Amino acid sequence: MTIRAAVRGVGHYLPERVVPNSEFEAIVDTSDEWIRSRSGIERRHFAADGQTTSDLATRAAQAALADAGIDGSQIDAIIVATSTPDLTFPSVATMVQAALGITRGFAFDIQAVCAGFVYALANANALIVSGQATRVLVIGAETFSRLMNWQDRTTCVLFGDGAGAVVLEAVEGTGTTADRGILATDLNSDGRYKDILYVDGGTSTGTTGHLVMEGKEVFRHAIEKLAETARTALDRAGLTPEDVDWIVPHQANIRIIEGTAKRMQVPMERVVVTVQDHGNTSAASIPLALSVGKQRGQIKPGDLLVMEAIGGGLAWGSVVLRW
Repeated sequence: MTIRAAVRGVGHYLPERVVPNSEFEAIVDTSDEWIRSRSGIERRHFAADGQTTSDLATRAAQAALADAGIDGSQIDAIIVATSTPDLTFPSVATMVQAALGITRGFAFDIQAVCAGFVYALANANALIVSGQATRVLVIGAETFSRLMNWQDRTTCVLFGDGAGAVVLEAVEGTGTTADRGILATDLNSDGRYKDILYVDGGTSTGTTGHLVMEGKEVFRHAIEKLAETARTALDRAGLTPEDVDWIVPHQANIRIIEGTAKRMQVPMERVVVTVQDHGNTSAASIPLALSVGKQRGQIKPGDLLVMEAIGGGLAWGSVVLRW
């Protein structure tokens, strides 16, 4: 018998405020056409004043639990991937735990920026396979609008806020690639590249700081590393790109998404794309895309998915999962 970590439920939440590209024309030298042509983004959502990352995470968690048909009392662990916590500590995950009325199990955050949800899935998988948990709520949630430099037109137009969540649970498998659940993972980082994508604040400065990015350098690393990590995870699972039904990528930039799919020789018709509606929501982007992809009728039971992401660190990785 093989234990797999399978998706039982998925859900998401987006703040009510929708921000079209045209809103940025009044504050920086940009245009709707400029933003679309370079990123594929048409609109994004921004959290309301007083609305926190834990608020978004809780709403997404509630949606995933409802989709799974269970309540919080059946959850053993909560993992939240975020780079925009409400406070330095305690973790967002413990705040979600309290908001859901859960008084058992354990909760913690993971910080791997845009790769956070992939890292969180890999850790949740390890908890389930090792027997430390039966059901894990995995959430990606961000309020990146609070980290923006509104004078930097190259970054402030790219990011949005939101949250997505999945309920993973232990299921019995046969040990073959036909099993439901996570079949393989691959995680990587290389701290030599920290200066091409970072936030210039924290305990060293006493400020929250703003996001700083060398776009061309990030783009150069992204396509190569994303395609490589996806192929590595598929190899570990004993599968090939031809077996993939859907790539569900980090939604950072349509050119990165297209470039990665091309390197993997997977047509764009088999890629779930939501960047046009959400912008880059960092750790929230993959679970948002999973939830929207299911709602659209794209992702169906038995489909083979590859999720891949790269973020500051640099940190990157991928997960192969059968829905």
